[in-house]
Amino acid sequence: MRGNALSKAAGRGGRRPAVILLLAVLAAVAGTAAAACSGGATAASNGGKIVAVGAENEYADVISQVGGKYVQTSAIMSNPNTDPHTFEASIAVAREVGNAQLVVQNGVGYDGFMNTIESAAPNNGRTVIDVQQLLKLPDSTPNPHLWYDPATMPRVASAIAADLSAIQPSNAAYFKANAATFTASLKTLNTAIASFKSAYPGLPVATTEPVADYLLTALGADNLTPWTFQADIMNGVDPSPQNVAVQRALFTGHKVKVFLYNQQVTDALTESFINLAEQNHIPVVGVYETMPTPGYDYQTWMQSVVQDLRKAVEDQ
Repeated sequence: MRGNALSKAAGRGGRRPAVILLLAVLAAVAGTAAAACSGGATAASNGGKIVAVGAENEYADVISQVGGKYVQTSAIMSNPNTDPHTFEASIAVAREVGNAQLVVQNGVGYDGFMNTIESAAPNNGRTVIDVQQLLKLPDSTPNPHLWYDPATMPRVASAIAADLSAIQPSNAAYFKANAATFTASLKTLNTAIASFKSAYPGLPVATTEPVADYLLTALGADNLTPWTFQADIMNGVDPSPQNVAVQRALFTGHKVKVFLYNQQVTDALTESFINLAEQNHIPVVGVYETMPTPGYDYQTWMQSVVQDLRKAVEDQ
């Protein structure tokens, strides 16, 4: 049984040389910064709304929920059917970031192109929330998928409210109230996590890469896939034959109850594991790196992952 009908596979591609593109991007963002300094890109030109950008659409969604009617928000990475690890910035992206008064990005090397663009066009009028720095995580943090940790987004929402309030003090109470509403809305998710952890303590699972690992930890699941295997898949490296054998044995030996894979990045090896899991009657659940759209906000997205996992276990 394969969970989540939203699945669409995208092959992992290598990073392409992009020197000419990078130069064009830097030139564009430098020009945007000059326009901003001369008053060409201000909140006034957007109906008084704060211009905000989320490097990933899950962060953009939280900006929208906190900023509400006073913020114009866009997302840089928002296609759930492409591999975020092969994303390349464009001139349009440079302009979006250059115009932004508030930027929220993940850090931990996941969206390093944002740092390149921001460094190319320093702007005292731009506030950047780097979630890695917000959480005080070292650069050596092995798993960059910080939004899957249930503890992350309440802190992000609070930081967004504080920074929006600094930009528009007259609306501070509105932003802080929206952040509180957002955090309260996570109660349903936290209840579902606690219920799952109580019902299935230490649930053995396998994964392709550590997309949902933080959530699996919160759920009390035991991920038996070797970390080195997960890291290799995440980084586009062929895993060792030894790790492949260990992963295969998890299915043929019925050592796991569920197999989770990143459905934004699949290849022949991933498909072979999906087939092997299904042959051994182990449910398969697909997860996304960026938020599936339309139809989801951050809360319902995370809830759907927990629901898919619970249904996979219950249907065995």
